[in-house]
Amino acid sequence: MPTTLISVIGSPGSGKSTLCGALAERFVAAGRSVDHFAEEDILTRPAFADVATEFAGGAGSVRPATLIAATRRYLRQAELDGIEVLITDALLPYIPSLLAWGYDEPAIDAIVAELGRVAPPTEVIIVRLADDPRATLVRAADREGPAWLDWYVSKLRRSPGTGHVTDLDSAADHLRAEAELTRRALRRTGWTMIDLEVGERGPADLADRAWQLLAEASP
Repeated sequence: MPTTLISVIGSPGSGKSTLCGALAERFVAAGRSVDHFAEEDILTRPAFADVATEFAGGAGSVRPATLIAATRRYLRQAELDGIEVLITDALLPYIPSLLAWGYDEPAIDAIVAELGRVAPPTEVIIVRLADDPRATLVRAADREGPAWLDWYVSKLRRSPGTGHVTDLDSAADHLRAEAELTRRALRRTGWTMIDLEVGERGPADLADRAWQLLAEASP
């Protein structure tokens, strides 16, 4: 069976990590071979060793060519290993990082297009958790503690492409613009994109709905 990569993306606090874990469990229960790629795994996975090296080199960024090559290695190895489903937390298509590093929309379009070229034969499905960014940031701060929001805003403010972010409201505005740019870029890839409204859904309800939409999207 061909490999399918399901990338769950969305604002901080939207429930990406929880949903990834729930989907991984469901696919395993359904008898599928699964690799659950957590957000922090990008710095420890062998396929992404060059990414970790560049990021640790002091610039705080990674060349797009390095990201693309690492993605190719990860997908080809998964295919060779016979892994049927890759569940990734905030991995492809790297748009939040690319924006923070100062890439504009035409450059991001070109990078995403190249990712689209290296992905096959792996099928890519993007699940975008749609929610009000201000609400998700508040939710993340409630979960992580009072210092988290200051850390997040400071991280964006220090980055060349997001230096305009100075507080909660400007961070939320940035995330809204990021979501729109992501939609535009992904429309050009031919990948399946699922917009999943979070709203008042709890984790179990969100997982049920995602499972249903993924089943509908399967050929």
